[in-house]
Amino acid sequence: MSSTRRNLARLAFCAATAAVVLLLAVAGLRASLNLILAAVLGSAVGLSAAWWFLTHRGVQRWLAGVVVVLAPLTVTVFYAQQRLLWVVILFGALWAAAVAAGRRALAEPGDGPEEFETPAPRHPYLIMNPRSGGGKVGRFRLAERARELGARVHVIDEPNADVAELARQALRDGADLLGVAGGDGTQALVAGIAAEHGVPFLVISAGTRNHFALDLGLDREDPSTCLDALTDGVEVHIDLGRIGDRTFVNNASFGAYATVVQSPAYRDDKVGTTLDLLPETLAGQNGPQLELRVDGVTVTGPQAVLVSNNPYATADIAGLGHRPRLDQGALGVLAVTVRGTADAARLVGGRGRSRSVLIRTSTTAVVEAAAPEVPVGVDGESILMPTPVVCEIRPTALRVRVPRRRPGVPPMLPEMDWTRLRRLAWTSRR
Repeated sequence: MSSTRRNLARLAFCAATAAVVLLLAVAGLRASLNLILAAVLGSAVGLSAAWWFLTHRGVQRWLAGVVVVLAPLTVTVFYAQQRLLWVVILFGALWAAAVAAGRRALAEPGDGPEEFETPAPRHPYLIMNPRSGGGKVGRFRLAERARELGARVHVIDEPNADVAELARQALRDGADLLGVAGGDGTQALVAGIAAEHGVPFLVISAGTRNHFALDLGLDREDPSTCLDALTDGVEVHIDLGRIGDRTFVNNASFGAYATVVQSPAYRDDKVGTTLDLLPETLAGQNGPQLELRVDGVTVTGPQAVLVSNNPYATADIAGLGHRPRLDQGALGVLAVTVRGTADAARLVGGRGRSRSVLIRTSTTAVVEAAAPEVPVGVDGESILMPTPVVCEIRPTALRVRVPRRRPGVPPMLPEMDWTRLRRLAWTSRR
């Protein structure tokens, strides 16, 4: 155990103790309980109103929106009237510091994926979408730089190009590496072909969000650095997700999100289309009712299901951030089932969250529906898939060539475990 981790654990306890002592010393026991009760009630009311806002239209929706705004303001005014607002702010800061230090102390040192020394490719073939990421291919001169490094480059100049056929033809012509500068959907398509033929794959972070590049530890600010892998690179072997006969590198989503993005109006008016379709979608009136089966557990009627290629960090179950590893040989599975305002309010408590939010890791997940096909968002692209939809993990299926020097993946910070943290802080052995 390192002294740094022990010191962080002790700092967490000191900050937490200071927060509690401050609250009791200034406010007293009764006032402290009132402050906590006000925070819990305000959060419950705000969550209930948010659910009402998403599931209704017209006047009811906007009245609920007003409550969403007023709930935290009311709690803040209550604290101010008690002349304890500064105490609450300082308490929150101390508690946040305690949690941050504690989670860092509990984080296990990670070695990251194993790197393999392999010869540089002799005939790399790169597919580049000049429209991805607002024109990053042109802005960073990616095609010109890649050609200078000896790569064959195909810049897509037609909107409906058959990228899969381009990749397969390149392999028939002798390509020993396939790469993509574009969005995650295109990355996944070509990655599946590279895995099928056992050739390495190169990711160039020229998309809009670049979630796959983030989880590989690549530089998302300057995609040209990804080209360093052509001359000074190593290989890492990572997992791929499989949904039906299609590969995904990030995730596949079912339910509310997949139904909304299926609408033709979504591309031109994302917010308006989402608000218009959510009431029926969340109520189960728009689209078939889903059933998720994973590890012997069945979830009936979830509003949303997310299946990811390796689990997301626990603080980012929505899939908006990063996965610390891509080689754990497991899918991350998240299902959300909220029946009404009461369930939404109970999300404040741990037991309520456990009833409404299912989180699992597994090698297989099956989504059923009382319909021949369901909309699915696969790496951000909306498609229809026949039911039942089977999602599987393909362990270490893809060889990815990455630059030897790269920013790296942010470490995963575990959830707080005060018992384990206490052992870490005050004993020499865990």
